[in-house]
Amino acid sequence: MTANPRSIGSIRHLSDCYNIADFRELAKRRLPYPVFHYIDGAADDEVTYARNTAAFESVDLVPDVLAGAEDVDTSTTIMGRKSALPLMMSPTALQRIFHWQGERATAAVAEKFGIWFGISSLSTVSIEEVGERWSGPKMLQFYYHRDKALNTALVERAKAASFDAIALTVDTIVSGNRERCKRSGFTTPPRITPRNLLSYAAHPAWALNFLFREKFDLPNLSTHVAAGTGKAVSIQDYFNSMLDPGLNWKAAERLRNDWGGTFCLKGIMSVADARRAADMGADAIMVSNHGGRQLDGSRAPFDQLDEIVQAVGDRVEVICDGGIRRGTHVLKALATGAKAASGGRMYLYALAAAGEAGVERAMGIMQDEIRRAMQLMGRKSISELSRNDLRTR
Repeated sequence: MTANPRSIGSIRHLSDCYNIADFRELAKRRLPYPVFHYIDGAADDEVTYARNTAAFESVDLVPDVLAGAEDVDTSTTIMGRKSALPLMMSPTALQRIFHWQGERATAAVAEKFGIWFGISSLSTVSIEEVGERWSGPKMLQFYYHRDKALNTALVERAKAASFDAIALTVDTIVSGNRERCKRSGFTTPPRITPRNLLSYAAHPAWALNFLFREKFDLPNLSTHVAAGTGKAVSIQDYFNSMLDPGLNWKAAERLRNDWGGTFCLKGIMSVADARRAADMGADAIMVSNHGGRQLDGSRAPFDQLDEIVQAVGDRVEVICDGGIRRGTHVLKALATGAKAASGGRMYLYALAAAGEAGVERAMGIMQDEIRRAMQLMGRKSISELSRNDLRTR
């Protein structure tokens, strides 16, 4: 995603941000380049990453006028929980690297807006703290590790913390080729080297917060793996050495049974896999390609959404995950038949730019865009959106 060509002047302050692209520009200013490019980068040539957002431009909205849409209800029910918006804050890892407030900021904003959010197995705030402090609907993004004791511990901790769902990530049995991270030398936690020293030195606010605030940790992993104790490791090496490349449907079913609660599969892209997910009793699937960070050259979630909804939309909730930058993108996904839309970079740029205040501003912008787009479409509720509202170019 390039900088917003419609921006007027330079984005230097939170008050200058009026869309997600503006938050991206501000985040780029405020982060050392290895950290920014970890958020912003994807796999190989980043063709799929670019397509994730561009896909929405291939379909147009067709509004109805004189519909009297003064009172608009943007609420819906997702995986059994009421949500004030048909939008989810997709779980992402390592958030305290991007801003010292990390997952605490995103959780607080999600609760304020009454929407779903998730934390990763690789979160920088513990499952227990999230469960104790925030009451909104929340999921654990579950990375399936080679260490079976760790897998069991994650499930039990999520149960004890009253998480509402587990989302098993199914597209990371091997790491994608993240060339930006290779060039920048990004690790978790960040490691300062002669190659990146100037970038860290040029961002003293970030560096001072990282060095002198709460010590970096991956508390959901630290009792089992060295990567959770502050040892520097690249994400590629972590995925390739720690995650189980043998993850299959039988393992997914065992995890669902061990969890016993609302269960989602994140990373479904084919109709065949969507049908199998419905057959195994999944409550929801996230049509997702991991933000273009895994298989470059694969389809965008929105490109696949229609055929997946038509195949299994009456059996399982379908969530369109990835590329969301505008409220109109959310409406296009809903009109295609998705239960909700979900995004990560959508709020991560804002977190990196300004912490909780940034995330709150970003989600307020998305809320306003969704509401305004519904009014301009002549739709009073989410349930009124349908394929009749769309035309393919």
